[in-house]
Amino acid sequence: MSVLAYIESSKGKVKKNAFEIVSYSSELAKKLDTDLVALVLNCNDISELSKYGASKILKVTSSELENFNAKSYANIIAQAAKISNSNHIVLSSSLDTKYLAPLLSIELDAGYLSNVVELPSSLSPFTVKRTSFTNKAFSDSTIDSEFKIIGLSSNAFGLLENNVESSVEDFNPSLIEEKITIKSTEKISGKISIADADIVVSAGRGLKGPENWNIIEELAETLGAATACSKPVSDMGWRPHSEHVGQTGKPVATNLYIAIGISGAIQHLAGINSSKIKVVINNDPEAPFFKAADYGVVGDAFDVVPRLTEKLKAFKA
Repeated sequence: MSVLAYIESSKGKVKKNAFEIVSYSSELAKKLDTDLVALVLNCNDISELSKYGASKILKVTSSELENFNAKSYANIIAQAAKISNSNHIVLSSSLDTKYLAPLLSIELDAGYLSNVVELPSSLSPFTVKRTSFTNKAFSDSTIDSEFKIIGLSSNAFGLLENNVESSVEDFNPSLIEEKITIKSTEKISGKISIADADIVVSAGRGLKGPENWNIIEELAETLGAATACSKPVSDMGWRPHSEHVGQTGKPVATNLYIAIGISGAIQHLAGINSSKIKVVINNDPEAPFFKAADYGVVGDAFDVVPRLTEKLKAFKA
């Protein structure tokens, strides 16, 4: 028996969340007194995985898997779980893995626990702590299926170095027939994605118009952060929908979330509640966001943000 960690990658490199997944999986393998196997698809840069405890790496290389397809990926993970005798499969909580996890659950007739934040408190029955009610509470959940799928919440466990000797094996799974044809893909380059960002700078209708977003982008660039926006902003076409964060957009669990000119509707708060430090800049002292904030600044964004950026640039210099 072993633990299988599915490692996401992009452009031949493992994604940032991979190291947290391997750290968690390595500790879970120790708890189960077994080995850790990492599965990577179309990824060449895998040397760092051994630093966090991946003793065996299954490497899949196929031009047919260049574009993400949930059903195909779930089928490959299921095959890997069976050949490596892995009853415990650990995934991230990215949009892609949340899409494929239910399909993988069907493939393996497995129980699936999402939003997991800790190692299991009990192995028999298998019980883990999870966030629930849009991150407002925790619950202890139990599954008793033979195969168990664990979706780890972002930034919930952290990184634990555990240098091991790792072996790499080529894995050639059977590929299912694709019924979806991808004609082209367009990816934004030169910007930090929300999924990979440690810091997110987000803004709302308080910016008054898309022509004022330069102050947000300058602050984000200074901090090495991703830019984001509230739902009304993306609905009005001020910013692309890919930047919409919240319960109905992209959930974020960053180390630092800066909200500028966002009132703090409950749907927005639900999507960013897992962020560790929340800073709010708003000229309305009664804005609901201040109740959820760790730090708040009551002031005009057009005055506060440029001054903050200037101070940060001077500090970095």
